[in-house]
Amino acid sequence: MMRVLITGAGGFIGRHLVADQLRRARRVTALDLDVSGLEPYRDREGLTIREGDFRDGALLDGTLGDHDFCFHLASLHLETDVAESAFWAVNVSGAREFVERCHTAGVRRFVHCSSVGVYGDVKSPPADEESVCRPDIPYERSKLAGESAVGEYARRTGYSVVIVRPSWVYGPGCPRTLRLFRAIQKGRFFYVGNGHTLRHPIFIEDMLAGLELAAARPAAAGAVFILAGPRAVTVQELGEAIAEWLGRPAPRLRLPRLPILAAAFVLEAAHRLLRRPAPLSRRSLKFFTGNTAFSTRRAQEVLGFRARVDLSEGLARTGVWLQESGLL
Repeated sequence: MMRVLITGAGGFIGRHLVADQLRRARRVTALDLDVSGLEPYRDREGLTIREGDFRDGALLDGTLGDHDFCFHLASLHLETDVAESAFWAVNVSGAREFVERCHTAGVRRFVHCSSVGVYGDVKSPPADEESVCRPDIPYERSKLAGESAVGEYARRTGYSVVIVRPSWVYGPGCPRTLRLFRAIQKGRFFYVGNGHTLRHPIFIEDMLAGLELAAARPAAAGAVFILAGPRAVTVQELGEAIAEWLGRPAPRLRLPRLPILAAAFVLEAAHRLLRRPAPLSRRSLKFFTGNTAFSTRRAQEVLGFRARVDLSEGLARTGVWLQESGLL
């Protein structure tokens, strides 16, 4: 029976990945600082839950041995109340030390989850793995540097590492998707800018399939892959699709981009001093202000990856889950 280690297992993607790997009859070690999201699976056969930091050497000494794959999802992500150095400590130095620990412990393949955020605003969509990266916020810069650190270790040692760059992952259990549905349901959703910027959604089910292929395909070793859904859509198209499913009027309000960005910058700075999350940040505004559209040709050709769930189906499945869970 194969053994799989998942860091960041308590997050949205991590929880789904834990369930997916258990369905594949694998033994799963789930590691995260906060494992409360794994409560529904706690009694599942084959699951071991470890609460803690993937940088904690004492914790890892009894955790890493005998695993076939590691899916490294853990990172600083949406935090707005920390200094940029914290992103580098976790997403760069932490990842570099962790990949070496996994290699030394005998983990056969290391799947490093990066982000399409490394591209920044895509100037000539669609971007592919060879496109120029222009990250412009701490999270994006640290993810690109983390890729470089992990990739350099793999090239130097020959360790079997695969780097994946997911686009915007959505689906049941996604906090951002829930906020979108609720804002549109209550008539409180607005666009920042003209609503014509591109987002490239990938339904969680397709994301899991891509991660599995990255771990299992021998030809994937040493490569970087973009994982994205069937097509990119404008933010306006996304808002209208959710409104249609909810039976609500399509959002119409548009606010100018520059004043909102300026407000986000001020709020971030103020809340960093207070050590509290900012209600509005440059990171969250990326959803409205930066083009993200991608080619998945390399993943198709090397991994055999094909995104199956189109936006209308994915939103419908998400909406049904939210209603059945009492969240709408």
